[in-house]
Amino acid sequence: MAITKKVFAYFRSLGSRLLDLRDSPHAIAGGVAIGMFIGFTPLFGLKTLLCLGLAYLLRCSPIAAVIAVSLHDVVTPFWPVLLKIEYDIGFAILSRLHEMPPTLGSAHFHFSEVVKWKTFVHIGLPMLVGSIFLSTPAAAIAYMGMLPFLQFRERRRAARAAAEPRRDEPPAKEDP
Repeated sequence: MAITKKVFAYFRSLGSRLLDLRDSPHAIAGGVAIGMFIGFTPLFGLKTLLCLGLAYLLRCSPIAAVIAVSLHDVVTPFWPVLLKIEYDIGFAILSRLHEMPPTLGSAHFHFSEVVKWKTFVHIGLPMLVGSIFLSTPAAAIAYMGMLPFLQFRERRRAARAAAEPRRDEPPAKEDP
């Protein structure tokens, strides 16, 4: 029970860090979209670097991209199902559409086969192509959901700042 509380606290802190970023709403929302897009790809171990590079290229918030790809780890228990769906979609696109993908048996699968190019071409490439069809809608939804929310927060902060008296100004003197 204590572990789940720590996990929820960790993801909650990531969300609050994301909202505390001082950048334009477009840059933060773009970073979140990039993080969600890269989060669905089966490029384990490269996701953070890809997020940083893509965020710099697209002039979005790299911190928001890294936080979003870390928040995407919530779906880790569902990765086997997502990878199978990505593989099926990618296989259907890369081969004839009327063929069903072959079953992937794990009985004779050894770890040394993971690093072979043949394995990447037959399994990794369909997963990568199929991931585009899951990651693109997720990125679009993340961007379209975050941008209005962040714009609202920015307007609210600006209104609050305008209503507060500035600390560097002396208080106004009242006439007797």
